[in-house]
Amino acid sequence: MKSLRPVIRRPLPAQSDLDGFGNIDPLHARLFASRGLNGARELDYGLAQLAPVSSLENIDDAANLVISKRAKRIIVVGDFDVDGATSTALVLRCLREFGFGDVEYLVPNRFDYGYGLSPEIVDVAAARSPGLLITVDNGVSSIDGVARANELSIPVLVTDHHLPGDELPDAAVILNPNLKDSRFPSRNLAGVGVAFYLMARIGRLLEEQGQVGAAKIPARYLDLVALGTVADVVPLDHNNRILVQQGLMRMRAGHAVPGIAALLNQSGKTQSKCVSTDLGFGVGPRINASGRLEDISVGIECLLTDSATTAIEYARVLDQINGERRDIEATMREQAFRYVDKLGVQRWPSCVCVYDKTWHQGVVGLIAARVKERCHRPVIAFARDGEHFLKGSARSIPGVHIRDLLEAVSTVKPGLIEKFGGHAMAAGLTIAEPALDEFKVAVAEQMQRLYPRADFSGAITTDGPLPGSALNLGFARSLRDAGPWGSAFPEPMWSGDFAVVEQRTVGENHLKMRVRPANGGSAIDAIAFNQAGSVYRGIVQLAYKLDVNEFRGVENPQLVVEQIAALHDSSES
Repeated sequence: MKSLRPVIRRPLPAQSDLDGFGNIDPLHARLFASRGLNGARELDYGLAQLAPVSSLENIDDAANLVISKRAKRIIVVGDFDVDGATSTALVLRCLREFGFGDVEYLVPNRFDYGYGLSPEIVDVAAARSPGLLITVDNGVSSIDGVARANELSIPVLVTDHHLPGDELPDAAVILNPNLKDSRFPSRNLAGVGVAFYLMARIGRLLEEQGQVGAAKIPARYLDLVALGTVADVVPLDHNNRILVQQGLMRMRAGHAVPGIAALLNQSGKTQSKCVSTDLGFGVGPRINASGRLEDISVGIECLLTDSATTAIEYARVLDQINGERRDIEATMREQAFRYVDKLGVQRWPSCVCVYDKTWHQGVVGLIAARVKERCHRPVIAFARDGEHFLKGSARSIPGVHIRDLLEAVSTVKPGLIEKFGGHAMAAGLTIAEPALDEFKVAVAEQMQRLYPRADFSGAITTDGPLPGSALNLGFARSLRDAGPWGSAFPEPMWSGDFAVVEQRTVGENHLKMRVRPANGGSAIDAIAFNQAGSVYRGIVQLAYKLDVNEFRGVENPQLVVEQIAALHDSSES
């Protein structure tokens, strides 16, 4: 039986913090205030509340550059994840609707070219004689690739959201809310968010030049923006929540692009009721799988087609690839867990590095995430990249900025890391295979230097107990509709004591229960995924989310249990 994680309660907001929420239900107001909202204004998700398009530095230069190349061939160079796929589809759809006649895309296969605008991928693009290269969700670290494009007299517009290094590429324009000294109020934009701002500015300029209706075109594809934003797990600040909520509203109204509609259906989600988690756990993994195992162009084509029939076929292919991904991941996960379990908790380093020469390069990011969930500390999973190098994917915990950690290693050990990039919570890197042991030592030293008080407890933060009277379908629906929930704006998690009425194992390893609040109230269904194996009697403490479970068209409230702790009676393993 796994050791229990501590359960801590999110601090209660002061009464003064609730004053700005007006007549909003007090329990909802408390949730919003405890997540840093300052009043009902931040619950206004109308497009008028977006940070002004004009406030993103270099936006006019970027838009005018694209418009100036309208008669030329434009090639969009994307990335091989959902953010990159949605960014690519968004730009192609908008530019084509704007009337640009020759727009193509090119995404480097991760196994042949690696990430970003490399010199090699520039040479591939150059064979198509482009008048402009536009990077989406990449490019801010592509020093050599942009230099190669400049040698070939091909201008490059970089649109990216990743954190820049000390040196920037010599691009014609760089559009990135994370550039040094940027005053843009939402630095958390995903790559597709940056692309949306660019398309919105182009549409407005074209409208001002007499192209009627151009300004309205980008908003038609906010479903793509929502999908990429959720799937990239960027913090859902007010600006990103607007983008996500507007996209979800389009989906629920039946206005999603055919590919998203088909993928929602393929993943068993109801489009008219879809929420952010449906995108993050249903649609996103199916597109990501194509980039992990094969070619992300399958996912991009699914998002580009206007044929519902074609979209369904692409969705089926993506679902099949995702099944293959799950099988590969299961084997790799078992190997990784065996390694860390053999080490034992007391010997886990502050940054866990796992590697096996048989591992699939496209799946190591998922393995890093799974091991992080088990060890509650930063994890870097490596796979072979050719004969001499390892490609690593890092996932972090709150309080440890993983890209800064890699930069610190690179600073004290120049040349140890061949290249790296990323965010606070996720990053990628390449090292020489013989350097792995030296890297493990160096990253542990920098962890100790930068984060000596890092919290490795894996504590579950909850919003406290939920009154038994709130354990009903109406309140569950209200929580669902109060989103969009996501990174830095977490879905409510509750904790409380319950009597176990009945339990059984469902599926391969899921625990289905019927529980009743210990202090009285009606019994309610509960599901604990991947937690079968113990028999609980008496009173247990649950950390859980209150969810709406729909089965055969009937909705019921259900507890989705994160952790079970036996209290007044014993559990049997």
